[in-house]
Amino acid sequence: MKYYFDFLLAILLTSFSYYLAGLFISNGLAAWQAFIIGFSVVSLGAIIEALKSPMWLIILIPFPVGMLLLFLFLNSALLTWFISYVITLGIYTIIHLLMSFFFKFHSLIPAWKLS
Repeated sequence: MKYYFDFLLAILLTSFSYYLAGLFISNGLAAWQAFIIGFSVVSLGAIIEALKSPMWLIILIPFPVGMLLLFLFLNSALLTWFISYVITLGIYTIIHLLMSFFFKFHSLIPAWKLS
């Protein structure tokens, strides 16, 4: 049961980082779009992990999916997409730092445990 809770929490936190970054961009993302990106990225990471792939691959593979979905949903210029993605990564990293340090939750970036 803990795995499913962690899985759902990772989806919600990832989605939140995309949504929050979208608020900084003029058009932004709808909540459902951010959720689709979060679900896709975390699910792909979980599938890669279930296949017993190395940690670097578990972390690397979901990036292009998140980047592509963000580009499609934003429907903006390449520079706007890039800035939004950089903001997303910054927010995502801050969320990971807080969750890993205070709650020992490492599902966002499994290889980067801070506790």
